[in-house]
Amino acid sequence: MQTNDYIKLQVCPVDDGTNTKSTIGAPNLSFIIRDEDHTLGNSLRHIIMKNPAVDFCGYTIPHPSESKINFRIQSKINEDSTAVPAIDIFRKGLLDLKEMCSIVLEKYEESVKTFKEMETS
Repeated sequence: MQTNDYIKLQVCPVDDGTNTKSTIGAPNLSFIIRDEDHTLGNSLRHIIMKNPAVDFCGYTIPHPSESKINFRIQSKINEDSTAVPAIDIFRKGLLDLKEMCSIVLEKYEESVKTFKEMETS
């Protein structure tokens, strides 16, 4: 049973050397995604690694009995010492994966409909 304080996604702050832990604009972040496994982890990692702004993306599942993913993104530092924030890369990866899944679902439903029509004729 879920409670109001249940958190599905946790963004882990980064120590930037100033004794403040921040996630805003950080080029490197870790995320904890609860109630997920390799299905989401590997798919999301694959999509995010296709982004040219990404230097590293990986995930681990701490233990087989835990249903959570530790996800890490590191963005490339540009020549002008700027980088795309890791949270933006993560968000774009989720949106791209959602779009791909929508396309697959649409094609699947079309194929099922076509198959059922062929069966009835």
